[in-house]
Amino acid sequence: MSAESPGARERISHWRQSFRLWRWQRPFWAGLLTLLGGVPIIWIPYADPSLSQLSFRLATTTGSGSLIIGVLLFVLGLTLWFQPHSRVFSGVAAILLALVSLVVSNLGGLFVGFLLAMIGGAMAVSWVQSKERPADPAETGEVPGGPAPEEAPQEVGLAIVEPAPAGADDGQNGAHRDA
Repeated sequence: MSAESPGARERISHWRQSFRLWRWQRPFWAGLLTLLGGVPIIWIPYADPSLSQLSFRLATTTGSGSLIIGVLLFVLGLTLWFQPHSRVFSGVAAILLALVSLVVSNLGGLFVGFLLAMIGGAMAVSWVQSKERPADPAETGEVPGGPAPEEAPQEVGLAIVEPAPAGADDGQNGAHRDA
């Protein structure tokens, strides 16, 4: 191993910083919740759970509807990750699919998929990209995992307002002048 090649620790640190920056620029958690909301909606109608020798089926005649809703939620979650500019459409579509899953897919995957998709869709609609990007430790001179540099305190100026003498009216009723 040469002295110029980065070690595993530097590669992992670089990957984590790159992923953090990528995640910061899109509604990551909204996409993850929407994507995860599709899993129980797909799985529950096709599952064959059993307790000891007692087997019960949750499948309905609309198993294909559950499959379609689950796959669409999965695709909307990926869309939120890779096309963040379409977040409003994807969020509204996820909310509508979650509502439809209540009727079509065994109460929206026994309410688990419904809640995940609803929360993910709401987060997607309300997400706004920050104007400033997160500080890169290389630019600020921070050591990763080290203490944050202290910021200089900012002074806040206060204006002292004194009441105007009685009878000193500048044309506005009850207006006071700043000193």
